[in-house]
Amino acid sequence: PGPGKSYPFPQPHEEVPIIFGEWWKEDIMEVLKEFVASGGAPRDSDAYTINGQPGDFYPCSTQDTFKLNVTYGRTYLLRMVNAAMNEILFFAIANHSLIVVGADGSYTKPLTKDYVVISPGQTLDCLLEANQVPPRGRYYMAARAYSTGVNISFDNTTTTGILQYDSASATSPIRPSLPYYNDSIAAFNFLGSLKSLGPLSFPLTAHDTQIFSTISINTFPCQNTSCEGPNGTRLAASMNNISFESPRIDILEAYYYHINNEFGTRFPNVPPLYYNFTGNNLPLILQTPKRATEVRVIEYDSIIEVVFQGTNLVSGLDHPMHLHGFNFYVVGWGYGNFDNKTDPLNYNLLDPPFRNTVLVPINGWATIRFKASNPGVWFLHCHLERHLTWGMDTVFIVKDGNGTEERMLPPPQHIMKC
Repeated sequence: PGPGKSYPFPQPHEEVPIIFGEWWKEDIMEVLKEFVASGGAPRDSDAYTINGQPGDFYPCSTQDTFKLNVTYGRTYLLRMVNAAMNEILFFAIANHSLIVVGADGSYTKPLTKDYVVISPGQTLDCLLEANQVPPRGRYYMAARAYSTGVNISFDNTTTTGILQYDSASATSPIRPSLPYYNDSIAAFNFLGSLKSLGPLSFPLTAHDTQIFSTISINTFPCQNTSCEGPNGTRLAASMNNISFESPRIDILEAYYYHINNEFGTRFPNVPPLYYNFTGNNLPLILQTPKRATEVRVIEYDSIIEVVFQGTNLVSGLDHPMHLHGFNFYVVGWGYGNFDNKTDPLNYNLLDPPFRNTVLVPINGWATIRFKASNPGVWFLHCHLERHLTWGMDTVFIVKDGNGTEERMLPPPQHIMKC
């Protein structure tokens, strides 16, 4: 809570960070270099971690498995962060429910679930009630991947920590039940149940601009078909058929100092071609995007609606789309192709979750709305590291307003030179 304010729920006895990560058996930068050079997908991680430890189901860290000691009758606030590179995760604690009270730094209406879903870049705040009757023992907390892509490899291991009551005997912990890896119904049953708690930050009854953007996996031809993508191609990704290319210098610097020819301002409102985005056996010609550094310039204080439309090019997947500089309302989502006439009729304009990362379902769509009240240069990207690297990115530049408090701040005097 802010200074002088209290939680909108009973004060927990303790706050506990729960940080999910991924671990490889070698330097992650070497894994990244290998991945980029190959043109294919990166190597799967060797383990997931909870607070830096893989847990009991791996052969390397059982003595150091994270342990949360609890006292019967007390409530603990678990502050979760998914810092994994490439996987959305299911998480649960055996014999205990989790009461979700916050997501991405905003309060939610209390939601009690046996499991949660958390994407890379997302946070969740969950109350844990230590309420097990005697004999109180030891219980695994566990996380594993939620992954829906067909013929897409992923790390299918499970990371664990241990919740143990005071004076619990050294018995084997009870395991939790987690949804299956590709259980989209379970994932979006959870995500679709989240509601914001407080009054809306701005009215959702209308918007000034709509941006409809496809989010796709793509391919580029590779010399002598020597890359590790499908049929020797190089894997890529795009928004509205533009695979983002990093400029020579930072876009923020180029924009602030009016350096020309570093980026374009023609990121489109709509894709260049409408087709059955989520259909099967799509023409191969659709798989090759355009390489460019295109951004979108937005008027200060305007209300922007962005519809993310997943496609089935190369492979349909879930995409956690993250916008820097803002939280936004997730007003709707669904499967299949977005219908601009009928789908908005089902938007939640009363209490949608207020987040900074939205999970777009496999071969589906999600709609967000935000108020452009933070002038600056803001990155919009898929939070799966491989998709970001492949080009599923763009930039929103929010122009200055008229007031002195409505202008982008200058660079700090102590900023390091490149």
